Order: sequence, then C-alpha cells, then structure tokens
Amino acid sequence: MAQVKTYSGKERNMYLTGLFGQNMIYNIVATGLYYYFQNVICLPAIALGWIFALARVWDAINDPIMGSIVDKTKSRWGKCRPYLIFSPVVICVITCVAFLNGNYASAKADGRSTAMIFIVAWAAISYVLWGMCYTVGDIPLWGIISRMSEDEKDRSTLISLARIVAAIGAGAVVISIIAVSQAVNGMLSKASDAQAGFIIIGIVFTVVASVLFQFAGIGTKEKVPVSSETKTMKESIALMWNCVPFRRVLISGILRSPMQLMMIVAMTLFTYYYCGGNLTTAFTDINKLVIVLIIAGGLFAGQFIAMGVCPSLLKRFDAKTVYNLFSGLSAIPMALIFVVYLIDPAGLDKIHWVIVEGILLLGAGAGLGGSSVCQSVMISDCIDYEEYHHGFRPDGVFFSGQSFITKFQAGIASIVSAYVYAAVGYTDVNIASMNAALENGANFAADYPDYAKAMWLLISIPPAIGMVISIIPTLKYELDRKTHDKILAELVEKHSRDAT
Repeated sequence: MAQVKTYSGKERNMYLTGLFGQNMIYNIVATGLYYYFQNVICLPAIALGWIFALARVWDAINDPIMGSIVDKTKSRWGKCRPYLIFSPVVICVITCVAFLNGNYASAKADGRSTAMIFIVAWAAISYVLWGMCYTVGDIPLWGIISRMSEDEKDRSTLISLARIVAAIGAGAVVISIIAVSQAVNGMLSKASDAQAGFIIIGIVFTVVASVLFQFAGIGTKEKVPVSSETKTMKESIALMWNCVPFRRVLISGILRSPMQLMMIVAMTLFTYYYCGGNLTTAFTDINKLVIVLIIAGGLFAGQFIAMGVCPSLLKRFDAKTVYNLFSGLSAIPMALIFVVYLIDPAGLDKIHWVIVEGILLLGAGAGLGGSSVCQSVMISDCIDYEEYHHGFRPDGVFFSGQSFITKFQAGIASIVSAYVYAAVGYTDVNIASMNAALENGANFAADYPDYAKAMWLLISIPPAIGMVISIIPTLKYELDRKTHDKILAELVEKHSRDAT
C-alpha cells in the first residue's frame, strides 16, 4: 500500500499561526472598519451598504480568477505558498490606508459637500482594493490544506483546528479593537475625536496580525502532487458550476448569507445596548463584564464546541448530515433571540435575560461553527472528486468558492442591514447625535427603541431563515463517507505510482 503523505506538527502549528493572523486582519475590517465607517466617521447607511455589497460583486469575479491563477501556478514552493509568502505585506499596507479617512458627519454638519464625496470615495476605493489584496492571500491559505495532506482524517482535523483558530482570531479582534480604540481615544488630548483611537489601534492590530500571517507562507509545505494538466480561466470558472457536489455546496453557502448579520451587527448592538456606546465600560464595571462573558462567551463558546466535535462526528456520519443538522437546529435559538427581545425590549440587561440570551447565542454559535467546518471539509472532498473523475485537482478555484461565499454573505448582510437602518433613521448625523446623547446619560434601549429593535431583528430572524433554506441544496449532496473513502484511497495509489 502506498504511503500517505501528510503534514508535520511544526507545519500544522506554523499554518495555524498564519491563519490566526489572517483572520485577525479579516475581522479588523469586517468588524472594526465596518464599525468605524458606521459609528465613528458616520457614513450614510445606504452608501455604506452599497460600498460593501458592490465590493462583493467585484469579488464574485475576482475570487475565481485568483483561484484559476493559483491552479496554474508552478514554482519551487508549490502553487499556494508563493502567495502566502508575499501577500501579507501588501494586505497590511492597504488595511492601514482604509482607516485614514475623514469624518463624514463633521463634513456634513459644516456643509463641505466636496469633502463628503471624497470621504465616501476614499472608503469605497480603499475597501475594494483591500478585498482584492485579501483574496490573493485568502484563497491559497485555505487551498493549501488540501495540498498539505492526503489523509482524510488529518485534513478534517486541520480544517477543524483552522476554524477554531479563525474564530479565536475573530474573537481577539471583535471586542478588543472597539474597546481598546475607545480607551486610547479617552487618553488623547482630543477626547471627543473618536477617530484618533481607531486609527492608532487599527494600524497596530494590522501590523501585528500581518506578521503572524507571514508564518503560513514560511512554515508550510505542499505534499500532494501538482496536476500536470492546466485549464484556462474560463474552463476553471465553468468547472465550479459543472461539478455537481461543489455546486450544491456553493448554492447552500449563498443561501446562508443572512447569518453574517450576526457578526456585523452584534458588536454594534452589544456596544450600545449593554454599554451605552462605550465598550470600555465592559472592562471597568463588573456587572457589564459579567454580561460580556455570558453574551459574547455564549456565541464564541458555541462555535468552539461545535468546531471541536466536528472531526468526531464526521468519522461517524456523512458530512452533509452533520452540515444539515447544525444548520437546521441552530435556526431555532437564532429565531428565539428576537422573541426574547419582544418580551422585554428595554430589560435585557437583567441577569435572567442575559443568561437566556447567552444560552440562545450558544446554540446559534454552534450552528455557525459546525456548518463552517463541514463546508470546508465538503469543498476539500469535492477537490478529490474532481481529480478522481477528470484528472485535474482544482485546489485554488474550488477554495475560491469558499472565499466567494464568505464575501457574498458579507455583501448581502451589508445591504440588508443598510436598508433596515435607513428605514429607522440609524445613519450619519443621527448616529453622531445619538453618540452625544449617550455620553450625556441617555439610555439606548429606552430612548432609541427603533434602533434597538432593528438590531435585535437583524441578528435573529434573517439568520434563522438563511440557515433553514441552506439545507435544501445539500439534501442530495453526492459524496457520502463510503464513496469518498474509495476515491481517496485510489488517488493515494495513483499519486504513489506517478511519483515512481
């Protein structure tokens, strides 16, 4: 029997370190920059929604193009590693540039129309450029997993660990970038200028994350042979749709798009509803700290637990079964989050409601974490499926599908939230006015009930609907465990023969 090639412990750890840094960068933008655009420089809600959404339209084109480029790459490092070695520095620079913008609310209050246009244009251009640069590193980072090992168990374990580390990287940023930025801002001479703290901390976090990201390129090796066949860009993109099991995964991920609302809205909701607009109070007030640990802890603990048990579940059950169960069952606690809000709209800071919401977020987080691991495993299996049937291994272009799913989800979530926010007046000067009122003792839940209701709705009902309908395409997913085990065994034998 041919010897199965796989990664070493050192390679695994270097890869996970790089992934941690890369996910810090993603959430510096997805959470930090989004919050900065919306609540600090106060871009109009509709403009912000369309900036994020249109950037994702471009990514819909850009991702498979990059995936095709990766699949055609042949170098002494392999086909994924070259991009992991050289992309972190570029991503670092453009991420920092995105924070160096003007203040839209101030420009509007002063009647400076040219400045308003410039600020919106800077935000749009810098964000689109960031998405393009990020893609260059993101697709090879996930694609290299299927190239680091021929062993299904090792791949599933690495994917599960990768998702856990990614969630930790997200958690390290989601709360801290807002809280630390506000703390730094409070120490500066211009305490009312919320931009200064965000710019300083945004850049510091980005540099640290980029250094960590570099480890993935330095410390990994590609073990699976590169296909001798190459495909044109048009053929590679067509392949994404023509491979039926991959198509099912892709459509399912698109339908699951509303789940991203939980990630982009949750921190804004938490900051205003529980902390009066100043997240630093969560670390100086013991009562608010307890709320942080229960609410945020529930969401992240649910993800970690589900990601941790996924490898064991995938040994016993088909990937589609585990995927569908996580997706379907998590819709129940997601929907109940808004039901609880309707029961006591201004009283969810009471400890019994905090515990209830923490439990519901635990279940919601489990759905997010479990489905994400299964999605990556299913994409990796589809790569084996395509090589087995057609002799071409599309690591890059298939994992570009995962990147596209993530970005498409964020784009749809941005549009949905933008129109809901616009409908209740949560935009530009109104946000600036609310921030000032909260500093003077106003209560978000009691004094701004429409804003609060919109945010609780966004993190609950649309994500629940998305998780339920995402099951439909994968009900007939073709690759059960027995079929994939047979495919992988034959591929390992083929790789061994080709190497001799």
